[in-house]
Amino acid sequence: MCALAHKLEARGFPTVALAAVRAQAEKTRPPRALWTAAPLGRPVGEPDDKAFQLRVLRHALGMLERPDGPVILEDFPEDPPGLTDTPGWTPPATTGATFAAELAALMPLWHAATRRFGRTSVGLSHQQPDAWPSFADEVLAERLPVIPQLETTALSVRFLCDDIKAFYGEAAQAVGPKPSHLQVDTWFWRSTQAGALLQALRKVAMESENNALKTVGGRFFVPTPWVT
Repeated sequence: MCALAHKLEARGFPTVALAAVRAQAEKTRPPRALWTAAPLGRPVGEPDDKAFQLRVLRHALGMLERPDGPVILEDFPEDPPGLTDTPGWTPPATTGATFAAELAALMPLWHAATRRFGRTSVGLSHQQPDAWPSFADEVLAERLPVIPQLETTALSVRFLCDDIKAFYGEAAQAVGPKPSHLQVDTWFWRSTQAGALLQALRKVAMESENNALKTVGGRFFVPTPWVT
């Protein structure tokens, strides 16, 4: 979007970008950009937090009235609420000795979450959760399995990782107060068999001779702040 802003401005359309990665905005230098500390995918903050989202959008649109430039890069002055722990939230117990056991133990919570919210974002991998452990084992054994609907190992593993993260994130919100994204991420990456599995899948991908798998492994399996 930062690069596209240059094209639009050249044709007379004023732009302001919501920069998800500050370093990228510094490099591409869009005419106007506002960076927030929100995680990727949430550039204006947490879902349903309309007050915070409105403050971000008003600040961004206000930059269109600025007379200085030609490049303006600002940091939004507030931290998003997702960086603050929610009092009273307790992470699900993760007592399973294996990923498969942990997944089975969390299954009732995931079903409860889908009932609570009336939806799920799990499904990109074209596999049911009970098939994930065996597929992951094939990847760890470097046998390059492929889901027919996805056509390549790279996409098959990428969407497997996305489904696992979505499953755990939804299960974490099944009951009680809504946790912050930092609470969910800390629990997932530091306390679960699934988090350790994704780290292992990333390592296999990064060492693979399959260039597509190496690319998606480096970019999508584990967020940079949680890579070990």
